[in-house]
Amino acid sequence: GPAVPWPVHGVRWGLMVCEDMWFPRVTRALRAKGAELLVVPNGSPFDLNKEGVRLGLARDRVAESGLPLVYVNPVGGQDELVFDGGSFVLNPDGSMPVLLERWREQLVLTEWERSPRGWRCRPGPVARQQNPTATVYQALVLGLRDYVDKNGFPGVVIGLSGGIDSALTAAVAVDALGPARVRGVLMPSPFTSAASLRDAAACAERLGLHLDRIPIRPAMEACEAGLRPVFRGAPRDVTEENLQARIRGQLLMAISNKFGPMVLTTGNKSEMAVGYATLYGDMCGGYSVLKDVYKTTVYELAAWRNRHRPPRARGPRGEVIPRAVLDKAPTAELRADQRDEDSLPPYPVLDAILEGLVEREDGVDALIAAGHDPQVVLRVQNLLYNAEYKRR
Repeated sequence: GPAVPWPVHGVRWGLMVCEDMWFPRVTRALRAKGAELLVVPNGSPFDLNKEGVRLGLARDRVAESGLPLVYVNPVGGQDELVFDGGSFVLNPDGSMPVLLERWREQLVLTEWERSPRGWRCRPGPVARQQNPTATVYQALVLGLRDYVDKNGFPGVVIGLSGGIDSALTAAVAVDALGPARVRGVLMPSPFTSAASLRDAAACAERLGLHLDRIPIRPAMEACEAGLRPVFRGAPRDVTEENLQARIRGQLLMAISNKFGPMVLTTGNKSEMAVGYATLYGDMCGGYSVLKDVYKTTVYELAAWRNRHRPPRARGPRGEVIPRAVLDKAPTAELRADQRDEDSLPPYPVLDAILEGLVEREDGVDALIAAGHDPQVVLRVQNLLYNAEYKRR
């Protein structure tokens, strides 16, 4: 319907809900009908670049109307979305007298003064800007906490492998829920290295979470024996590797069924993009903490968490992820001497191409013109397309 100011205690509020702020016509209509103050209630989900977009749009509407603007945004997770707050006030000159913290619910009383030129907000709290890595980490923590709590799960269970993805997932889970609500399970196979066993145990100890150990060799041997008459001497291949991942997924789901914690998957966005994951195996679970985090960002987040304990975190201070976990070469350890780079380009190369294809929607020609190897770009594009069924 038509935009009409709403009187509140003698002040005519011009209400613009969410996307109303994107377009100047709503502001013009409210101004023409006597609005004295623009109020924008929002449900704006977090995006790494969203803060600047919000502020830019708000300043455009203030400049066009000459009116102050109050932008309010929720804090919390809802399904796959997470809302970062960051509510603010702009005065008619575009200055920002109030900026609330992101990732924290707050109730703040603002003070206003009226002059012949209109309303103006007096200076109030102005939060410091966060670096992008801290912002992403807090988004992961809040999104997981609210998903678990709002769905009534008593906690979560994670397969700890000794690798960086499961270590970071465990750190986020402990910061979100506290160590008492996080259960780790180490499921070694004949291909699991002694270093991975040590690293998984060290990570669990530093985070203060309970760690079960369930070797999967007996289950592997039973599955292979049952399949032997069907396979009829066919050579070993990725099938046997996938069996290991699916056995682990079944064990985690059994613990979930028996005791109630939700299974967290530990794969990252790079792996999911190119299908470097096993359907019904390591993809098995109720929530994927790192689903929108590229592998190179996983390393950045882990290093950041070792140096910082975020506000309102429920995990310990200090180096919660062992240095050896950050330093080792990525490997699924599903066969002897396996490395991720046996199957994929190096992650810095892979992620740069994926960010072009997925985030910026660059074409192959544009990525090649930017200096990427043509064969690698085409290979990554094919992997991305061929793995679509796994992401459904």
